[in-house]
Amino acid sequence: MMSTVQCLKGCSVMEQRINFKRWLHFVLFNLLFGVSFGEVRYVLPEEMQRRSVIGNVARDLGLEVRELDARRARVVAEGRSQLCELDTESGNLLISQRIDREELCAQASVCTIQYQLLLEDPLQAYSLVLDIEDINDNSPVFAAREIKLDLVESTVLGRRFPLESAHDPDLGTNSVREYKLSPNDHFTLEISTQINGNAYPELVLKKALDREAQAEHVLKINGIDGGNPVRSGTASIHIRVLDANDNVPVFRQRVYKASVPENSPIGTVIATLNATDLDEGVYGEITYSFSHLSDKMGGVVEMNPLSGEVRVAGIIDYEEAGTHELDVQAKDGGGQASHCKLIIDVIDVNDNKPVIEIKSVSANVAEDCRPGTMVALINIYDLDTGSSGRVTCTISDHVPFKFVSEVKNYYMLVTDGILDRELQPEFNITVTATDAGSPSLSSVKVLTIVVNDINDNAPTFTQSEYNANILENQPIGTFVMQVKAEDIDDASNAKLLYQISKDTNSEVSSFLTINLETGELFTSRLFDYEQSVHFQIKVTARDGGDPPLSTTCTINIFIKDQNDNAPVVLYPAQTTGFIAEDMVPLEAPRGYLVTKVVAVDADSGHNAWLSYKIIKATQPNLFMAGLHTGEIRTVRAFTEEDEPKQTVVIIVTDNGPESLSATATVSIVIGDGLPVLHELFEFADESQGSDNLTLYLIIALLTVSSLFILLISGVFYFKLCRRGYVYRSTTASLPVFPTTYCPPSFTDLSRCGTLLKDERYDSFLTTGSWRGDFRFGTNTDTDTLKQRSAAYQKNTLRRASTDRSTLKVRAGAPHPCYVVT
Repeated sequence: MMSTVQCLKGCSVMEQRINFKRWLHFVLFNLLFGVSFGEVRYVLPEEMQRRSVIGNVARDLGLEVRELDARRARVVAEGRSQLCELDTESGNLLISQRIDREELCAQASVCTIQYQLLLEDPLQAYSLVLDIEDINDNSPVFAAREIKLDLVESTVLGRRFPLESAHDPDLGTNSVREYKLSPNDHFTLEISTQINGNAYPELVLKKALDREAQAEHVLKINGIDGGNPVRSGTASIHIRVLDANDNVPVFRQRVYKASVPENSPIGTVIATLNATDLDEGVYGEITYSFSHLSDKMGGVVEMNPLSGEVRVAGIIDYEEAGTHELDVQAKDGGGQASHCKLIIDVIDVNDNKPVIEIKSVSANVAEDCRPGTMVALINIYDLDTGSSGRVTCTISDHVPFKFVSEVKNYYMLVTDGILDRELQPEFNITVTATDAGSPSLSSVKVLTIVVNDINDNAPTFTQSEYNANILENQPIGTFVMQVKAEDIDDASNAKLLYQISKDTNSEVSSFLTINLETGELFTSRLFDYEQSVHFQIKVTARDGGDPPLSTTCTINIFIKDQNDNAPVVLYPAQTTGFIAEDMVPLEAPRGYLVTKVVAVDADSGHNAWLSYKIIKATQPNLFMAGLHTGEIRTVRAFTEEDEPKQTVVIIVTDNGPESLSATATVSIVIGDGLPVLHELFEFADESQGSDNLTLYLIIALLTVSSLFILLISGVFYFKLCRRGYVYRSTTASLPVFPTTYCPPSFTDLSRCGTLLKDERYDSFLTTGSWRGDFRFGTNTDTDTLKQRSAAYQKNTLRRASTDRSTLKVRAGAPHPCYVVT
């Protein structure tokens, strides 16, 4: 019949009940406490199926389910795999991967995993703590399937032989709770407890051995856990009965403690264990070995079986485990063995750089965002402990961002100033995390933040005012000019549309059309310089932002004249069927002023410069016409053979690129007995002398001017030159016309065709004729010569009225003339 350890089993059941009550109170307390302070704790067994529900986070934290998706809620972990996930549609926390308590926490009495539930806008972090309960998912396992013992037949009754305990990764009631030994006559099984609380089986001799009767004994030992259902493991005990081996190896210490820095090189001695055996020979030879070594530790440490030295055999990492507890066995050559425990404390060194994990980042941020707007959420931690695990975090200098930390190890990157995309459209922010170890380690990560444009800049024209010239009579659709505006915003905010401003006069706005996209202006009607020489419009450039911004520029349109108007003859009047006759004395000398053709051109500039030429005459060489004045003078004195009535056809031509012309027919009657007016020819005889005098004056002025240039500055030169220069009309070479073709004061009452009234016309010198030219619309008496001519004319008329009663002066008319009766 098998031996059973009943006492151990009873104690285990009672301990299980007490621990369960304490654990239940602990869970309830922490659940209530955690929720009230932003933490929720869930207790769940290991090895749950994927997509199993752990709990409803939204309900437990008092959140609305719709908030989870809107605020981008998610579960994040620090430095470990993600074992759970959040279902934002229901608010449930679900299992996402297999959870193995033994893999996560090894033999720790409490296995907890902590995650963070993050919500944005605004940022909030809740702590999620998962307490992983052990289930009986592992069977006890003996390190050796066969246990060999060599016992001498003289072994005293009651002698104990320690056996290797079975290893069960499970904890509490799920671990090994009892051992059973197969029925036999010589041995029984008892449980012994070490000072560290670990229990191991001991084989106790209850009946004397007799090598001659039975040289070998084969037993079975079962390790049974307390789970439900029960799991067990079996090993065989092979006992050889030998001659005397009276002493068991004895360790100097039951528990050895040693420490080793992590990352120590392979071969580093951790500790040297020492056991002694008073026997001699083979029975005194001791070999050392680990009773049970997990798979993880199997490649980390090794033991010299002869010397008892424990050395580093692989990478030993503090972050994997800070403490290792190993069972060591010392066995002599006779099979006698004893055990001790080796506790290895791993010393943490600063071998881990800080970890920078970007949990959330907004790659784009609007340039009008308020200071304090979160751009990124960063989790920064260090797997080292102590000062080596304390991390400081910094970002690049001179950037409008800063770090704000409201949750441990979580940093919010927020704006710390005004952003302006036009000044800097993109930021490369360097995040540096540095620990406090010696020497310190650091990690760097670069975040690229793009600033999104808003419509904060109005368009700007390259010029605030434009000037454009266009010829009159251009066809509709003629290109006038192009206005150009720029907008330093981006994308649609910089897309511009042009239009004629509503501030422009409605009539003027119809003169031009504009291309909405290019800003090109085109004519929409024919322009006439004679009707309008200038108009002004305003063009608005509007961007595509929301709301749109706009700016306006002014465009001055100047219409340029074309030669589209022919000269118009004002005098003599060209009436159909009647031509006014001009009288000339038969005694008139050469150069005598007979009459003057007066014409105007509605064009301007060069297009209005007129020239006169005789194209037909009754007698070809009797009269000549002033090229620019239109004055008709005698070429020679009249003779008796000359026809008394002469007809002269004058062509008046403008100065346009394609000149236009008009003709004037002048009828001249040579009258005998008419007085000769000296003011109409006296300058003709003196013209040569006047020309010479003018030449002399010009030479003298040039000489004087040259001397002044050498002596004084240019400013005084021009002033003195003006003082010494004889006044000449700047427009003397050009005809001067009235503002309208036929002013009310221009009337020929007698139809005699003469224009001699001094009150209406002012005589002055021109380059074309020294006899005089006509200037309309002035009554200013500024010419001494005019006064002399008027006096002379008055005296002459008085004499003529005395000698010949037939000469009459018609007074009171706007334009007087002479009538021969």
